[in-house]
Amino acid sequence: MATTGKSAAVSHVGKIRSNNQDSGYAGRYLFVVADGMGGHAGGDVASAIAVKRIAETDRQFASPNDAEFALRSALLAANSLLAETVFEHGELTGMGTTVSGIVRVDDHVAIAHIGDSRIYLFRNGVLEQITADHTFVQRLVDSGRITPEEAAVHPRRSVLMRVLGDVDASPEIDTTVMKTLPGDRWLICSDGLSSYVAEEKIQAVLAAIPTAQDAAERLVKESLDQGAPDNVTIVLVDVDQSGSSAHEPPVTVGSAAAPLVFEADAVRRPLRLPSLLLHPLKATQTDDSHFEPESDEYLAALIQEDRRRARKRRISWLAFVLIVVAVIVAACILGYQFTQRHYYVGEVDGRVAIYQGVQQDIGPIKLSHVYRTTTIDITSLPPYNQQQVRDTINANSLRDAQDVVDKLTDASKR
Repeated sequence: MATTGKSAAVSHVGKIRSNNQDSGYAGRYLFVVADGMGGHAGGDVASAIAVKRIAETDRQFASPNDAEFALRSALLAANSLLAETVFEHGELTGMGTTVSGIVRVDDHVAIAHIGDSRIYLFRNGVLEQITADHTFVQRLVDSGRITPEEAAVHPRRSVLMRVLGDVDASPEIDTTVMKTLPGDRWLICSDGLSSYVAEEKIQAVLAAIPTAQDAAERLVKESLDQGAPDNVTIVLVDVDQSGSSAHEPPVTVGSAAAPLVFEADAVRRPLRLPSLLLHPLKATQTDDSHFEPESDEYLAALIQEDRRRARKRRISWLAFVLIVVAVIVAACILGYQFTQRHYYVGEVDGRVAIYQGVQQDIGPIKLSHVYRTTTIDITSLPPYNQQQVRDTINANSLRDAQDVVDKLTDASKR
């Protein structure tokens, strides 16, 4: 199938999932990715319904603002269609989908987004995330409560706050209009890419591979190389002086490329949207992701839970630090006691003395002290013995040290 080469759409089921719940579309003006939720409760159906409905927006608009309004309206219409489908097919209760899409209008793009699929802009060698994830952990990051690194391993990282589905009749959808420049690359992807491939790697691929199809396929491969536990879908749009990024003919990938199936499945679990999705960041296996409406009560409960988790983490770290300190102190005490079982003979104020401990010191810490000073004047000893005393004479025990002193006493009398 011939294409212009200015855009591409690729989708892969991944290495663990049994079905592809992602859908993607690259058309003449419209480019969109949807990541279905609900597992066997109909995530594949949800993304397919959404993309098929939104694809009706693939037409030329008089202005970017007209395109923005139409795209937002298409997402709301898809939301209503999902609710109607669930009403008619009870086995699909709990399905939902994220949607991220753009419509090109001359040198602008209209953007609409809900969920945690992402839109990136690659410009002048720099990759920038344009959309914000509608997740609980992103709320915590935005408020400064946790870092992005902590968000990646947070136990609530799979909680989405906004999606299309059968719960909210009028979900809040992020929309905007942005200017685009020749040389720009717009990347739309499900979290099967963004959760498993570092942005630095994505940026490197987009910088190195000039054609949209090859770059999209390489990004899918990068996800597969990371184990690809989730479905991964990529739509890549290149911008040049022509003002067109059209994929001729338009292409649909993922679940939307197959016929819709509404049969009940005996093994399906009835789920409501408050128990959906998938999306751990860099996990070794997939977990069912979870959607919760943006209610003040639920947010308050999650924040309270996060506070308890933070306190527990601090207590655990404090306990760990105390244990480490205790081990170090115990080791120091035992080590010091070990040194005090040793003796040597040396000099103090011109006299022979018995020292308890070892000759080495640890910084300002002395590991020996004068145990007993004898009456032997070091100058009364033969030169050889004087040098021995000044260099210190090791003894395995106090008795051995006393034997050394007795010999030196005899030597001093000669």
